[in-house]
Amino acid sequence: MAIADFLEAWRDHLTDSRRRSPHTVRAYLACAERLLKARRFSSWADIAGLEGKDLRSHLATRRAEGLANSSAARELSALKSFIQFARVQAGDPDATAPRLRGPRIKKGLPRPVTPDDASNIADLVAGEATEGWIGARDRAVLLLLYGSGLRIAEALSLKGSDTPLGEVLQVTGKGGKQRLVPILPICRDAVASYQSQCPWPVEPGDLLFRGAKGGPLSQGMVQKAMMKARRALGLPDTATPHALRHSFATHLLGAGADLRSLQELLGHASLGSTQIYTQVDAATMLESYRDAHPRARKK
Repeated sequence: MAIADFLEAWRDHLTDSRRRSPHTVRAYLACAERLLKARRFSSWADIAGLEGKDLRSHLATRRAEGLANSSAARELSALKSFIQFARVQAGDPDATAPRLRGPRIKKGLPRPVTPDDASNIADLVAGEATEGWIGARDRAVLLLLYGSGLRIAEALSLKGSDTPLGEVLQVTGKGGKQRLVPILPICRDAVASYQSQCPWPVEPGDLLFRGAKGGPLSQGMVQKAMMKARRALGLPDTATPHALRHSFATHLLGAGADLRSLQELLGHASLGSTQIYTQVDAATMLESYRDAHPRARKK
């Protein structure tokens, strides 16, 4: 089999059976392609025969090329899934993934922005845009991230049929999992303002947020607009579009939201993913204490 044949079958599996996001599909395909080009495989059985030591050798080569721990861990996960898929294709009744522990990664805490900063970012992005409708569009997207805790891909996947927005919105997240999220009045108004200014017709089946030439709005354009805004406001590089989602979670937790409710709002598959925000909230509280308490910095 040619490399293209292996990749086509892997792509179909990720897209149709696993319902992975386009971003994940691209990343997993790239990992598989690097492995396929590094060795000569003629059948699924050849790939199925790879073991942990083979992956360790492959990743050692990748690490020598400058791959960081976090990236190596993601690549290992992708390759283990690919080899497990190969074992299924080869007729292996067990079809388990190779056993190999990934590199240890020191988990950093999400860095939330303040409510004022979130508002200032959205307003500055709107004011700095080359055209009024583009500014209204970017402001609407950023407010949805902060006001509803959407992932950027979820916001950009909204369609004309989702409007006009109500008090809640059904969102399809990772793995096709659906959840309900609240829509604040400021978010509804921002989306309505964008729609009234958008020069491109948005039919029910069309994507809601459009690029300057009428095509789908890319994540890169939103990230670029926010980068300019955070620099103008003197905010750190951690103030990214995804940080607005972190801020949504952290501020809700600080206001008394329980973890289970927050898990549902964020669309996390496990409570463990949500529990990191308890650390964020504690870290924020400690920082405020150190800044405010008269004896906090004294020995």
